Amino acid sequence: MENTSYGRPIGSHLGKPIYESIESDGHRYVYDRLAECDAEGCPLNQLHKNELLINPGIIYRQE
Repeated sequence: MENTSYGRPIGSHLGKPIYESIESDGHRYVYDRLAECDAEGCPLNQLHKNELLINPGIIYRQE
C-alpha cells in the first residue's frame, strides 16, 4: 500500500503493532479484530466486505 499513514499504536500482535487506523490511497481503515489463524495461515472466508487483513492476522474495516 503506497502513500500509507498509520494512526496511533493501540497494542501489538505477534510482535507487530496494531494501529488504531490506517489510511491509504484515500481509504481509511480502523482496527476491528484479530483473525483466527492456524499453522497454514489465516482463512480469508472470515473477512467481510470492506475489510482488510494485514499480516500477522490483524483485520481492519473500511470506514
